[in-house]
Amino acid sequence: MYGEDVLAGNLPGRQQGVRRRKTIPEVDAEVDLVVEDADSGFCGAVVGFEYGAVVLEDRHGKRRNFPLEPAAFLLDGQPVTLRRPSETQKETRKRTASGSIAVDGVRAQVAKASRIWVEGIHDAALVERIWGDDLRIEGVVVEPLDGIDELAAAVRDFSPGPRRRLGVLVDHLVAGSKESRIVAAVTSPDVLVTGHPYVDVWQAVKPARLGLREWPVIPPGQPWKEGVCRALGVAQPADMWRRILSTVNSYHDVETPLINAMERLIDFVTVPETPS
Repeated sequence: MYGEDVLAGNLPGRQQGVRRRKTIPEVDAEVDLVVEDADSGFCGAVVGFEYGAVVLEDRHGKRRNFPLEPAAFLLDGQPVTLRRPSETQKETRKRTASGSIAVDGVRAQVAKASRIWVEGIHDAALVERIWGDDLRIEGVVVEPLDGIDELAAAVRDFSPGPRRRLGVLVDHLVAGSKESRIVAAVTSPDVLVTGHPYVDVWQAVKPARLGLREWPVIPPGQPWKEGVCRALGVAQPADMWRRILSTVNSYHDVETPLINAMERLIDFVTVPETPS
């Protein structure tokens, strides 16, 4: 009277003893995809792979490795299985060190009149490491200054204009500093001066990349770079700089204030020209 035996498992279209299970979607673990580890609650962006595990970085720069196990992650609150993208997929989604989508087959433009100035050769090298590909495509040259003490005079000599814009990246640009007073003397609407709060561009590199919890605190009045070298047991600033630069591969390796400052400067000097 009850019809077929529901425990027999022999209903049409169903294998005996098999229950239907919810399908967990598989998602390619692309760089910058933000997911949460279901067990620990650690939330971060995909930054790469190590020893067969995916590497996630949270908003504080902390990195952790997680095995690519089934249903081990949450994406927008829903369980997913992450998988490593194939080599073909990675080629089609290649990004520059700054996080921009790489454009294949595009040659660097002839240098435009607009420029970005930075304080020294270390600043220029770090900018090149992260934003070099973007700047070459845009045709923007980065030029190192020997400090900014004569910034106002250098800006006047540059003769900025609507088609000859100038962006300036300044270290230790905080209220009440010597740098802030120097910058205040530059008033041209075709010049954007911005910067970061760090004493030196070295400090804009995340200390964790060098195995440090934080950068050494150097008392006021002492040369900062030399003080850092002494604190870390490094003989020469040149040796320390090579060690620092070797740890930088993308924007993930530097602090957010530097990223924001550089993105503003690039946007400022690459505005489309309007017909005169």
